[in-house]
Amino acid sequence: MKSSAIIDVRPKTSPLHQHKFRAELFAAAKAKRESCHRKSHKEMPFAKNRNPLAILSASNRGRIPELIPIRYGRMLKSPFTFFRGAAAIMASDLSATPKTGAVVQACGDAHLLNFGVFATPERKLVFDINDFDETLPAPWEWDVKRLAASFVIACYDNKFSKGQTIDATRSFLKSYREKLSEYSEMRVLEVWYDHIEVLKVIKGFGDEETKKRAKKRLKKAQTRDVAIDDFPILAHTDRKEPIIRDNPPLIYHHKKLKHAEFASNVESAFSLYRESLPFERRVLLDRYQLKDIANKVVGVGSVGTLCAIMLMMAEKEDPLFLQVKEARQSVLEPYVKKSPFATQGQRVVVGQRLMQSASDLFLGWTVGQEGRHFYIRQLRDMKVKPQVELFNPSFMAEYAGFCGWALAHAHARSGEPAFLSGYLGKSEAFDEAVTDFALAYAEQNERDYDSLLKAAKSGKIEVYFER
Repeated sequence: MKSSAIIDVRPKTSPLHQHKFRAELFAAAKAKRESCHRKSHKEMPFAKNRNPLAILSASNRGRIPELIPIRYGRMLKSPFTFFRGAAAIMASDLSATPKTGAVVQACGDAHLLNFGVFATPERKLVFDINDFDETLPAPWEWDVKRLAASFVIACYDNKFSKGQTIDATRSFLKSYREKLSEYSEMRVLEVWYDHIEVLKVIKGFGDEETKKRAKKRLKKAQTRDVAIDDFPILAHTDRKEPIIRDNPPLIYHHKKLKHAEFASNVESAFSLYRESLPFERRVLLDRYQLKDIANKVVGVGSVGTLCAIMLMMAEKEDPLFLQVKEARQSVLEPYVKKSPFATQGQRVVVGQRLMQSASDLFLGWTVGQEGRHFYIRQLRDMKVKPQVELFNPSFMAEYAGFCGWALAHAHARSGEPAFLSGYLGKSEAFDEAVTDFALAYAEQNERDYDSLLKAAKSGKIEVYFER
């Protein structure tokens, strides 16, 4: 495929919205409450022929067959891990729910573990959304409802009471509504430049012990150079040329292709990736040489897709690890307009840049020799994942508030915060409705999880449980 295949092909007019003035947007939003009542968002109108296992099976097409049992094994650890891997099921369910007609650059897989701490190119630690595999312009309500449902399911997974679960979910929804109200009054550039500094997050914690633990984790993240610290763990360094260590079935080298053929494929794809970067980033990338690449199994929903890590070297003790992830059609695409971009990798990269307050220096896209689409970024650049399983009820509610802030900011960057805020208003009508939806969806998720568990026990699907 020629390099022209990854040129930006955005349409002349934005697929997201045509800008109107704030007063017009508020008026239109308030009028929308009449045809799409805020309380209607509690509804969960499933399709009559709903078949969650068929949707999961369809989403396996194109995945590496021998890794699909690992995917099922990870999903079957709990209803929460099932939910994480079932974005396609929920996208189908959400497509039938009430919509205001307002479109934003949606995450597509907004659950509470897809938020976290990472470093900006200026080496500041920020809190933001950090997964965009499913991003696409779509109804804003879908992200809100998926994230709300994830809090209910995670709280139940932590054995919280129903009251504590509702408190955490409402904390997210209140924060989302109030932050959108703030963004609706701000200048456009103020919204765009805003970001959530990690120190603000820590100061918001009410528990002193929680603050202490958080500061300790952040200090470790700031002082740990992932490339240097992980180099002897991820690679053999006692050889003439360093290579990535195999750790099957999670990290392994591709044995089927001849070395020359494989090297040619990688070189071609890497060249396209380089062209996707801004000129100054190409200069930076050119300081490194590609030494090795190996397949790597990641996440829950991504298991079975073609993912890899690349080892780059500038000098003997100057490594860089890049993560390569296959970009497939978004789970949202069957229900909204098709992506306007030439490749799925570009869809992910542009969506990430639209939604995140700061993105990775090496974020780019490419196309493989077999026509698979990919995006590339640094591997674990000062990332701190939330340890949700250790959260107590009060901390879960605090964390939910920051997730609400991050999602509101992401939606305000690409959408019209004045319309969203005008629709939400100052009352808790929408918050209550979506909480009811999330509670009901958690019950449905449990039933879907049980269906997959029964399929595994009956031998209808093959499952591999990791130790």
